[in-house]
Amino acid sequence: MIDTKILWQSIPQIATGMVTTLELMICALIIGLLLALILTMCSYLNLKIINIILKAYTFIIRGTPLLVQIFIIYYGSSQFDFIRNGILWNILKEPFACAVIALALNTSAYSFELFRGAISAIPYGEIEACQALGLSKLQMLRKVIAPRAIRLVLPAYSNEVIIILKSTTLASTITLMDIMGVIHAFISQTYLTASYLLLAGSIYLFLNLIIINIFRYIEGRLSYQ
Repeated sequence: MIDTKILWQSIPQIATGMVTTLELMICALIIGLLLALILTMCSYLNLKIINIILKAYTFIIRGTPLLVQIFIIYYGSSQFDFIRNGILWNILKEPFACAVIALALNTSAYSFELFRGAISAIPYGEIEACQALGLSKLQMLRKVIAPRAIRLVLPAYSNEVIIILKSTTLASTITLMDIMGVIHAFISQTYLTASYLLLAGSIYLFLNLIIINIFRYIEGRLSYQ
């Protein structure tokens, strides 16, 4: 049986957890997107040593579970004296920062592969046309490749944003009071497991619906340009 009175009373705390979840998602996406763009530009240089490093990075990040990555950053970093005694400890001792770092690294690897795939999908004839016009690699990237790649990658990137939103639920495992952190706390107090999990699922569905509509709007705007 769903106790609506108890659920209603817990809304303010859950709303606070939702703010934490959105902050976590947005910070991770911004950092991850910037890192993915840097990785994409590095791969565009087509240097052997850089390509080896990029392949190793994406293989490690994509080949290991996100939960393990979060645990390594949050719990593992404290095992090294040089980290605990250094300036990085001010960041790595905070669960929010560790969750952001793990999520950002994770999404950067997947986003990088999306961006690289989008660039590879651009017809080579367009590249040849740019070369015939005497454009440099940087000019081609800025004026032709990047605008085309954005249109190609946007639908797939919207899925990545949704995945990161759902992945923020793992942050509760390192004591972060996001939506799931607050939900777990209420479940332990009231034992209304099904009620609170259904409420959490409804919140994530609502947030996903907003994200989907935002990307649909952006795709619609880009299609007219």
